[in-house]
Amino acid sequence: MLCYRTANGCAYCGDSLKLVPEILEDNSVDLLFSSPPYPLIIQKEYGNASQQHYVEWFLQYIEVILPKLKKTGSLVIDFGNTWVKGMPAFNIYQFRVLLKLVDEYGLYLACPMYWYNPSRMPLPAAYTAKYKIRPKDNIDNVWWLTKDPDRCKADCTQVLVPYSKSMRKYFRKHRRDKEPSWKRYEGALPSNLLEIPNTNNRTKYHLACRKIQVKGQPSIMPEKLPEFFIKMLTEEQDLVVDIFAGSNTTGSIADHLNRKFITFEQRRDYVAMSAFRFLNDLENARTVYDIITSRDDELPLNLTQY
Repeated sequence: MLCYRTANGCAYCGDSLKLVPEILEDNSVDLLFSSPPYPLIIQKEYGNASQQHYVEWFLQYIEVILPKLKKTGSLVIDFGNTWVKGMPAFNIYQFRVLLKLVDEYGLYLACPMYWYNPSRMPLPAAYTAKYKIRPKDNIDNVWWLTKDPDRCKADCTQVLVPYSKSMRKYFRKHRRDKEPSWKRYEGALPSNLLEIPNTNNRTKYHLACRKIQVKGQPSIMPEKLPEFFIKMLTEEQDLVVDIFAGSNTTGSIADHLNRKFITFEQRRDYVAMSAFRFLNDLENARTVYDIITSRDDELPLNLTQY
């Protein structure tokens, strides 16, 4: 079901496993960015596959999305860490997935990326905070894969970071050219370790959820995470897709950066709340939420009118 549109994209409610073959054209996607449910020991309200069957479950989605991905496109998947049940040992599911994607599906690992979240709580508490036999887990593995590493679209100059104080001092001391090369972009290349705290609770999404007193999606990624990859791996009007949209952070950033987007989320209430990210006026939050959750005849909504 198509729930809403914006100037640049649309959000569907339903299982992307079924919807992707129907909605996306072959060789149309420039970037798939997604953070699928992790195989956590404790089941979450949004649903997550069991640890025993996770790899097989996830690869179903890869099989339907790969024909839709351009040769120049990228697939970026954020995998959070989880533990072996009842043991202070990591589950290595994300590495099993990576090996399958490379060895059996013919993808290439363009670069392993890592998201460092300094604000993450120490979990599981028994192994960290209580008995202190394991350090805090603050890093997610983010696999950046592509069909063709030679043709993959990427531009690191779009995600430059400020030069360090010592590097700026070095440039001032040693520059001799009238227009030194280091000044062309005014920034240093990013590393594959992205330090992004997940502490912002003042987005439109959070404010609207509090305003109409609904419980938001419990696992929300920071906006700067998809923003980095969308800037680096796509250009304006390229198509960005998220097959596990949740609160639709991916779609909202793509929309803001003038990229097209198509996102999929199974839970209708999550889709309804994700619309808050695109509202012009938060006073419309209750109306939009009620229409998307219960009024099929008024869908899809054109959010540019709200």
